[in-house]
Amino acid sequence: MRVLGIDPGIAIMGFGFIDKSGHKLTPVQYGCIETAAGTPQEMRLKQIYEAVCDLLDQYKPDTVAVEKLFFNKNVTNAFSVGQARGVFMLAAAQRGLPISEYTPMQVKQAVVGYGGAEKRQVQEMVKMLLKLSAIPKPDDVADALAVAICHAHSIVLNERMNGAMRR
Repeated sequence: MRVLGIDPGIAIMGFGFIDKSGHKLTPVQYGCIETAAGTPQEMRLKQIYEAVCDLLDQYKPDTVAVEKLFFNKNVTNAFSVGQARGVFMLAAAQRGLPISEYTPMQVKQAVVGYGGAEKRQVQEMVKMLLKLSAIPKPDDVADALAVAICHAHSIVLNERMNGAMRR
C-alpha cells in the first residue's frame, strides 16, 4: 500500500510517499512544493494544485493523509494554509483517493509514542523508522513523512478494530 502524507502550507507544502508492506515502511519519494512570497495568492494555489496533481499522477498513492490545521495566533496564516490544504484535498478527491486527517498530537503519538513529543524527537523517529541517512529538510518534509507513518500505523489499527467488531 502506498501512502502520501502532507504537511500543508502556502509557502512550503511538505510531502512524503511511503510504501507499507506488512510492518515494513519504505520511503518512496519526499520533498516539498514551494511558492514564492509576493506571488498573488491565486497563483500560489494554482502552482500547488498543479504540483500536487503531478505528484499524485506520478506516484499513484492508494490513500492520503493530511495534518489537521492547528490555529495559533496568526489567523491570516491559518487561512492561507487552509486554502493550500483545500487545494490538496480537491486534487486527491478528484482521483477518488481516501483522505484521512490527523492532529499534530495524533501524529506525535503514532510516531514517537507520546503526544507531547518535541519536533526533534519526531524528526529522529522519522529518520529511524524509514532508515534514512539524515533527517529530511526542511522540517515540513519530515512532518509530512510523520503524517504518512501515522496513517500507515492507523490503517493497521483500524483493520484490527474492524475485524474484531465483525466477530
